[in-house]
Amino acid sequence: MDKQTATSASRKLDQVYRLLLDRYGPQHWWPGDSPFEVIVGAILTQSAAWVNVEKAIQVLKERSLLDPSELLRISQDDLARLIFSSGYYNAKARKLKAFVERLEEGYGGSLSRLFALDTDRLRDELLSIHGIGEETADSIILYAAGKPMFVIDAYTRRVIDRLGLRVRERTYAAYQSLFMERLPHDERLFNEYHALLVRLGKETCRKKPDCSCCCLETVCKKCL
Repeated sequence: MDKQTATSASRKLDQVYRLLLDRYGPQHWWPGDSPFEVIVGAILTQSAAWVNVEKAIQVLKERSLLDPSELLRISQDDLARLIFSSGYYNAKARKLKAFVERLEEGYGGSLSRLFALDTDRLRDELLSIHGIGEETADSIILYAAGKPMFVIDAYTRRVIDRLGLRVRERTYAAYQSLFMERLPHDERLFNEYHALLVRLGKETCRKKPDCSCCCLETVCKKCL
């Protein structure tokens, strides 16, 4: 991408953000009472509706299990039964156990010690844990650790494609670079921007979009 095209993309990303913020206002993401709850939510929300994840989290709360040491203690089978509502509960129980086991073995059970790693090392560490892929790792980095890392999901890809913003290739890294290379590395900005894109994707820019009431109609390639 040449310099002129990159500048144009930066301006469009800024314009999109302002239009979304004007329409929807601050989203106050991510829902969670603690960093560890955010991590549990990030793992449970894989291939699941958030309403079903909330049910599983509430069960864990009621049993005082939203704590790394408590999840270490409980058996994987018992954990799977408790998070049944989130779907793929056996696989997700294994992922949660893998996370807390790594946290205990490598960082003495301390999230603060884990989050003290620089962002690149933290991302590599998370990606090396069973069941944590790029989107989940970046959600943990942004929403639990409070470090600037733009999260890419299906809603973001859909909106970017329809806006006509070009990416080098259709990979997670390429979509992420579009934001990381053209926006200030600010955790609050990345948090708000991603939340706004999700809101748009859920309510308006769905698989069958409702362009007539979209706040991005004036800048969207699909609508022009």
